[in-house]
Amino acid sequence: MPHSRETWPIAAALHQFADPRVQHAQPEEWLKTFREVASVGFEHVDLTDNWLRIGDLDRERLRAFELMVLESGLRVPALSITRRSIIDPATGVDNLAYTHRTIDAAASVGVEVLSLGLHRPFTEAQQKQLWFWNAPGAEDPVDDPATWALAVERFRDIGRHAAENGMIVSLELYEDTYLGTADSAVRMIEDIDLPNVGLDPDIGNLVRLHRPIEDWREILAKTLPYTNYWQVKNYYRDEDPATGSIISIPAPLALGFINYREAIREALTLGFSGVFTCEHYGGDGLGVSAMNMQYLRTLLPQAQPAAAPAEATTMGVLS
Repeated sequence: MPHSRETWPIAAALHQFADPRVQHAQPEEWLKTFREVASVGFEHVDLTDNWLRIGDLDRERLRAFELMVLESGLRVPALSITRRSIIDPATGVDNLAYTHRTIDAAASVGVEVLSLGLHRPFTEAQQKQLWFWNAPGAEDPVDDPATWALAVERFRDIGRHAAENGMIVSLELYEDTYLGTADSAVRMIEDIDLPNVGLDPDIGNLVRLHRPIEDWREILAKTLPYTNYWQVKNYYRDEDPATGSIISIPAPLALGFINYREAIREALTLGFSGVFTCEHYGGDGLGVSAMNMQYLRTLLPQAQPAAAPAEATTMGVLS
């Protein structure tokens, strides 16, 4: 096992710090965010791009960002590009170019995992909701071989570029996209057919939906063999068969609908050794993520004690 409970990289997502002003802020403001993340116990961070788009920084500001990362003492094993679908009919070409710029920038700060999806910007209806997942978002076209082939081609292009920079690519499960079901997501990975492109089985994205869903255990059974990174979050979920009512609310990792003790055990059995990122929507997202990190560590293997030297063991017996 390459990591132990104490050393396993568990990163904080930065959704809760999203603010358009961050992109043009002074580097010292970026450092304040890093220090706040570190203050609750995180040693790793996912450079979620709804906080800062490092792929859009000029060379001077990217260098300043690199210095802030060094000064913070945090490691940045992962970077998530959010709502920049490479097959969006309106912005797909621009999103592909942005993804390539981001790979080059991420390489300069030691990013190992590039997390991508096919979900698009919030619709007007989603923007009006307390919880955006309670309104339908954009959907990938069903039974459209040309669009599917375009996604495969562009993800393959991204995967090759990432490999040149020593990175893996992880594709995030998300409803109503080509990564919206376990079978479709697995087919996408098999069609891309690159060793450094795998899945992020973010089942929290699916169990929160106010509609019938795949059993999360069945999703994991299909996707874990392809998993190379994992964004984790949980939700309370209630279904009333008498009325058809479904309710979901964000929950701490240990308390929600998904049994992460069971899920992590299965992933470890299959050899998962990748980065985890803790996400949480609502309230003190960072504080809850820190609680989730501590819970996760209790589910991971402890370091094996070093074996005593043979001579010392013998002397102990003889004495």
